[in-house]
Amino acid sequence: MARELRSQDADCSIAQAAAVMGDWWSLLIVREVTRGHRRFDDLLGELGISRKVLTERLKHLVEHGVLTREPYQSGPVRYEYVLTDAGWALAPMLITMQDWADRWLLGDGTLTGVAAPQSPEAARVHALLGTHIPAPLRLPAAINRPPLTTPQTNTTDQTDSTDQAESANRTDSANHPPTTTDPNGTGARTPATIHLTGTTNRTDGANHLPPTTDPISTANSPSATTGPDDTDETRGIDRTGGAGDMVVRPLVAISQTTSTSEGTASLDVVADARATVLFAYPSTGMPAPLPPGWNQVPGAAGCTLENRIFRDRSPEFAAHDIAIHGVSTQRPDEQTAFAAAEDIPFPLFSDMDLRLAAALRLPTFRAGQALRLKRLILVVDRFRVIRHVIFPVLDIPAAISEALTAAEAIN
Repeated sequence: MARELRSQDADCSIAQAAAVMGDWWSLLIVREVTRGHRRFDDLLGELGISRKVLTERLKHLVEHGVLTREPYQSGPVRYEYVLTDAGWALAPMLITMQDWADRWLLGDGTLTGVAAPQSPEAARVHALLGTHIPAPLRLPAAINRPPLTTPQTNTTDQTDSTDQAESANRTDSANHPPTTTDPNGTGARTPATIHLTGTTNRTDGANHLPPTTDPISTANSPSATTGPDDTDETRGIDRTGGAGDMVVRPLVAISQTTSTSEGTASLDVVADARATVLFAYPSTGMPAPLPPGWNQVPGAAGCTLENRIFRDRSPEFAAHDIAIHGVSTQRPDEQTAFAAAEDIPFPLFSDMDLRLAAALRLPTFRAGQALRLKRLILVVDRFRVIRHVIFPVLDIPAAISEALTAAEAIN
């Protein structure tokens, strides 16, 4: 438990914070709540902690304003633990600790924007397969224009299933297997079997990429990131085919948006669509310049190229009711300026407060005195289940094609 503050530490903010969060279990409880494990039994299962210790630590965190209790059922009343604003403000601390350990404890101290396929970072990201993205998870998003899409068809799974008896000690939450009624209100139920996939061309059954030459090196050239030769013709993209059949429709329902400043909105990171392709990237060079030495950090360059390829292929995704969401730790105004300059048709999210990074324990690296997300792609179904993971991303065009194929396979 927290120690009593010494009189000489009364004015020390570090000591004050340590008195609240310096305990091992307190840190891990906050880590799990950011991941969406909000109920007592869920926390017990994730942490392997005794009921007595968990009860004491939860009481301590509630008393100090890190967590609050909210009822999720009545008769009997049961509560879940939700982060307050003060609690969410700890997300950057968690990711800073994770980033430090990834580099200096689990790594060799090298600054890099990629990860070895068999590294702890890669194992952590691929362990997301089959898990849920916590709901709701809203971030500021730059919206330049609605995406192109064909008229939506009903792709909701209509498989009949019967209700399963609910455990006396546990009710479904956002992170439990999807056996409940569709939260979007369609009345449909999720498939009984979820087929999960990692990266393609696996040779050992793990979610690892085969050894290849890193094609991202081509993105380090000025033409790849600044664009003089980055045209539809050079990439073999035909913008005209089928365009006459397209109609304009936002893939994000109006009810899911909350207006913020001009050009931005607060959106859920998972769209109301057949699937969401969520791609994380370190940083674009607009409007703020990239930090010195950016191109020397492996995996850092190529963000503008990646956004442009997703932009140019967005009609292919939209034709199958697949939403594209980009995310980086850049500020909302930076995302808005880039989206306008590059005519990006999909939302670009700002995870500057590292809420998404903390919720999914996404890998980062530090450059320009800021934490940047390492490049990865997640394919998420409409029930928020992560169905496909691509990490590390060593070939951007191939990874985008892989993401489209994986999303198309979702019913």
